[in-house]
Amino acid sequence: MRTYGILWVLYGVLRLVGALLVFMYSATLTLMWGALLSRVPNPFALMNLFHIFLIFTIILGIVAGAVCIIAGLNLMSGASSARTFGYVAAFFGLTNGPLGIALGAFTLAFIRPAEMRTL
Repeated sequence: MRTYGILWVLYGVLRLVGALLVFMYSATLTLMWGALLSRVPNPFALMNLFHIFLIFTIILGIVAGAVCIIAGLNLMSGASSARTFGYVAAFFGLTNGPLGIALGAFTLAFIRPAEMRTL
């Protein structure tokens, strides 16, 4: 479980850095999205939806990063809540990219109780 804990802490830091980068480059992202909206009938509604999506992405990155770091620390220490936080972190990992999907799937496969394993 210590290896999973280290990987989850690193992944949580990556999620926090990703949220910070989206926040820092939000003006550039808005400008690029606005350039795509020059020929649509109602660009203002789509721009508002983009801003909502951008805020949701930042909040999701912060929450997922914090949960993944907490889960990693719990997995490393062998706390009683490690399995619960591991499941929540695995869910957040499955929502983002190949690294999160791989880490989340392996965690879901190996964190379950021994009596549930069929292999």
